[in-house]
Amino acid sequence: QEETKVSSKGKQNTSIITSDLLHKDLLKSEQNNWNNISPTYKAMTKRIKERLEELHNMYTLNSGSPRMRFGENVYFEENGCIFLAKADDGEENAEILFCVEDLGFSDAFIQRIRISPDQGYMAIGLKSENSEEATCIIMKLGNLPVVEKVIPSVFSFEWAANDVLYYTTQKNLKCQNVFMTTFTYQKHTKLVYTEQDARFFVDLYCTKDRRFLTINSNSKTTSEVWLVDCRHPFESPVLVQARTTGVIYHIEHRKDQLYILTTYGEPAEYKAILTDNYIHRINFDAYCKSYRNIASCGKENWQLVYALEKKTKLVDFEMFSDDCIMFLKNAGHLYLNVISFVSHSVQSVKLPTWACEFELESHPEHTISTCYFQLSSPVHPPKRFAYSFKENNLIEQAVQEVLIITNCHTTRLLAKSKDETLVPITVFHNKNSKELHRRPLLVHVYGAYGIDLNMSFKEEKLMLIEEGWILAYCHVRGGGEQGLSWHRDGCQHNKLKGLHDLRACIRLLHQLGFSQPKHTALAAASAGGVLAGALCNTDPALIRAMVLQAPFVDVLNTMMKTHLPLTIEEQEEWGNPLEDEKCMKYIKSYCPYQNIKPQCYPSVFITAYENDERIPLTGILQYVQKLRKAALDHASRTSKKGNWIPNIILNVQANGSHCDSSWEHSLNE
Repeated sequence: QEETKVSSKGKQNTSIITSDLLHKDLLKSEQNNWNNISPTYKAMTKRIKERLEELHNMYTLNSGSPRMRFGENVYFEENGCIFLAKADDGEENAEILFCVEDLGFSDAFIQRIRISPDQGYMAIGLKSENSEEATCIIMKLGNLPVVEKVIPSVFSFEWAANDVLYYTTQKNLKCQNVFMTTFTYQKHTKLVYTEQDARFFVDLYCTKDRRFLTINSNSKTTSEVWLVDCRHPFESPVLVQARTTGVIYHIEHRKDQLYILTTYGEPAEYKAILTDNYIHRINFDAYCKSYRNIASCGKENWQLVYALEKKTKLVDFEMFSDDCIMFLKNAGHLYLNVISFVSHSVQSVKLPTWACEFELESHPEHTISTCYFQLSSPVHPPKRFAYSFKENNLIEQAVQEVLIITNCHTTRLLAKSKDETLVPITVFHNKNSKELHRRPLLVHVYGAYGIDLNMSFKEEKLMLIEEGWILAYCHVRGGGEQGLSWHRDGCQHNKLKGLHDLRACIRLLHQLGFSQPKHTALAAASAGGVLAGALCNTDPALIRAMVLQAPFVDVLNTMMKTHLPLTIEEQEEWGNPLEDEKCMKYIKSYCPYQNIKPQCYPSVFITAYENDERIPLTGILQYVQKLRKAALDHASRTSKKGNWIPNIILNVQANGSHCDSSWEHSLNE
């Protein structure tokens, strides 16, 4: 028996060694291939880099980052430094509080900033390009800001009180522990919450009025919230509603009332709920200043107050003392719904037609009467706006002069998919472009996790518009552009619907005269690689080129490996092929790697990261090898005149992590 055990272990070790050697050989082969090919593009690279730097200096640097306002003080971040300015004094006289390079974090960028309620401390999240984990730096503010503490491997953090910080730690892409640490009197750190279910990820949020800190434990489909009373930050967290499969909820608070945003009830989209009159009242003083009676907020007491319209995405939600503002998206259009708690009315506010993305500016004071935010699109740099609750109007901020792109036309279309579902497409092109059917077209797709396509400003998108390209963004099912049902219709056993949507979108674009197959390229990142890679197998004639960044192309093999950090968590998106044979066959039917066959493929360019913790590099290496072999097999079997062999290129970046990089790194890519 002992011999058998040793023999089995020996075989296992041999298998691991063989796999490692194969990985290294494939990686070395692809690196050599890239080194041989990349000089071909040297002149083009130089021209593109120079133009992107010009556009970055012209637009992004001038537009500035979102501001955090505390009374007369304004905090903001630029070029790795955090500044403090007086609201009435102008930002040119701003004081530097923190600089990344001064602390020796030269390869890191600022990801998150939180100021304590009395502005005595500042917590800063720094992220390196080579790691998913961030470092939290605690600065003690004053005449001479100093570093108070450094906490490694942190994901989210919030101030519960002036000197009490709660934070979550991250390990192997999972956040399951919440800690509390203090900085004055008896300094100490203690564990306050641990999540036991591997499918759930924990993060922190403070209600707008800073009355509660919420510990949010979320899977892809289910959530649970625990409350920490910020007036008593050392007391144990209290559960609002135990997790119920398929129910997501979030908590806000205003004037001793809890506001619950939830998917509970039909339809399973976000809605505001109550239990008694307008919103469930909790009188804390009447309960001996204890909030443990919060149990009465369980879902059996929930009643509907406000529901979103069909196919509407709730992008964000911000609470103020007398109003609540909802940022919504419908068929690609952004708009606001302003709910008045005084008049109990709802006012809908249209935003500029070019706007595709928005970012809220932080307003720690919930009593202010203005909401500040930024709007942008892939080809429009961020521009500041404000909504005044007193005036009931939208104000365009002209603090800094940002040139608005006037020669770019924005068009919104609807493509009819295989099952007659209408799929939104957003198209950008130069107004002066003639003969659009001859112009090159870059199609973007994602379609997973209920996440919208990234449509924030990118210098390279504006450069393409200048050079006559057409940009199209296909909002296929699986993404979140039309609400939670849009995601459900494109995940697990519905994943092929996203592929049908993408095919319909590209065909409609060509039918309407936006380019043609031989001038069309398809771009996707991360999980978007599933639909892009699937289309490449089923309809290679629709596109001439495909560009992928850290793509997920080997769904089946990845979901069979439970030792990988995200496999269990991802089962709610892709299914569990280990326990469900039907699921295994379904994944196999669309998985890009599994369906490669000898045919005329488009050219493919892939960027991958050697240290990517989310997408195993081995899967991408094997995909490229298999795809290249299939293309060569097809070319050798056919002797058609003008037959061409596609370029299939993999660029493996030694630095950088999953689709997340600084401006300098993304410029080099």
